[in-house]
Amino acid sequence: MMVRRGFILFLPRLVGLLVVACCSMSIVYMLACTPKGDNQQLSLPRVHSPTVKEGYEAILQEREEQHRNYVISLKKQISQLKAELQGRTEQLKDMQNQYPDSLDIQLDHSKPEKAQANLLAFLRSQVDKAEVHSGVKLSTEYAAVPFESFTLQKVYQLETGLTRHPEEKPVRKDKRDELIEVIELAVGSLNKPDGVSKAKPHVYTASDFVEGIYRTEKNKGTLYELTFKGDVKHQFKKIVLFRPFGPVMKVKNENINMADTLINVIVPLAKRASKFRQFMQNFREMGIQQDGRIHLTVVYFGKEQMNEVKSILENTSKSANFKNFTFIQLNEEFSRGKGLDVGARFWKGNNVVLFFCDVDIYFTAEFLNSCRLNTQPGKKVFYPVLFSQYNPSIIYGHHDSIPSLEQQLIIKKETGFWRDFGFGMTCQYRSDFINIGGFDLDIKGWGGEDVHLYRKYLHSNLMVIRTPVRGLFHLWHEKQCLDELTPEQYKMCMQSKAMNEASHGQLGMLVFKEEIETHLHRQKLSSKKT
Repeated sequence: MMVRRGFILFLPRLVGLLVVACCSMSIVYMLACTPKGDNQQLSLPRVHSPTVKEGYEAILQEREEQHRNYVISLKKQISQLKAELQGRTEQLKDMQNQYPDSLDIQLDHSKPEKAQANLLAFLRSQVDKAEVHSGVKLSTEYAAVPFESFTLQKVYQLETGLTRHPEEKPVRKDKRDELIEVIELAVGSLNKPDGVSKAKPHVYTASDFVEGIYRTEKNKGTLYELTFKGDVKHQFKKIVLFRPFGPVMKVKNENINMADTLINVIVPLAKRASKFRQFMQNFREMGIQQDGRIHLTVVYFGKEQMNEVKSILENTSKSANFKNFTFIQLNEEFSRGKGLDVGARFWKGNNVVLFFCDVDIYFTAEFLNSCRLNTQPGKKVFYPVLFSQYNPSIIYGHHDSIPSLEQQLIIKKETGFWRDFGFGMTCQYRSDFINIGGFDLDIKGWGGEDVHLYRKYLHSNLMVIRTPVRGLFHLWHEKQCLDELTPEQYKMCMQSKAMNEASHGQLGMLVFKEEIETHLHRQKLSSKKT
């Protein structure tokens, strides 16, 4: 009885303890599960905060805001990943287009049908890549490939080439044959029966051709758009043709050893001892010290300044321990062709590379290697296009002083131009020069002999390598056009003199010098008044 009474008295206390324990556990649970913000921990509503309901609503609202921000962040990351994936996919497609392994472009003669199908698939892919059906986005205005236009008689061209004519009858056989072929194909396509119309078809001829435009994308092909007269007035027919370029094919893989390939530099000279001194400084540094596989032949005309020239040559020989030189003296009027011809034939050693050079030329050791690599006996001769220097006193007239020669030798449109009309500097094996017949010795004085030799090589079976080179410079010097030159030679000399002075813009500044100075003077007065 006593036990039951004690239990009854203890029961309320036990219930109270259980209630306190449950409340404590609830509080701990709430504290543990309350979400944390970015900068602070959210707590339960306190005594002095709004009502409990409003407190929980505030907590839930902030939690919802956090979830919303997190979702926005995830969406942004997903968007960035998609953009990056798309970019990588496009890069992969470009690489596949550039190297279409999937097309398996191989000239497998054992499976001609497969090879033909693969090649056809590749050519079709070239059409898809070119701007035939639609344009492509370009980064700058310089990225656009311009068209050139043509008619039956003329081609209107931006790249004027050696002729320098903005319009011309195509003189290059490959261009002429190309355009004739395209017009004939277009006419043939127009005259094919369509199988639908029963009316008598109009028969097109080349005389119906109005005009065409074409352009070449180097890695894709050439696009042609040709316009013909239609059946009635103001009606035209347009034909679009595309000549796709085929896949790159390996033709040759060879090792070339130039360790023992000697170059004989032949320089014809009359007077000009100071220029020869400058030439020998360049020859010593680039030819003797850096290259070392070189011989120098100087063919001197007359006796004036001859001893000074021989002294310069002998001093270089002693100081550089250089014995590979020949000095030939001719008692006759200067003739560049005669000097080069005599120098070439004087050589008695094994077959050698001849570099026909002038005293106002600057070359690098890299150029000498180009000379070797682009010549091959019985196969190739080298006609480099050198960079011709403008008059330094005009180019650097606004400077305190003219820079040193080495600092002047930079390839920019303000400092010079590619001398693509000059054919005097050339490399060839002596055997090829002798077999072609050498120079025309009837040509006297300045100019003409180099073009004549160049044409001989063009008319032969030898391959003529014609390309601009970065290591060959024509140094500026005042040009004298003598009265005894023939009218044609004098004209060529004067044209060369005009082009040698400065760029079109620089010459324009000289022509309008007074007008520019007047303008600057007015501006100066105006600024003083204000």
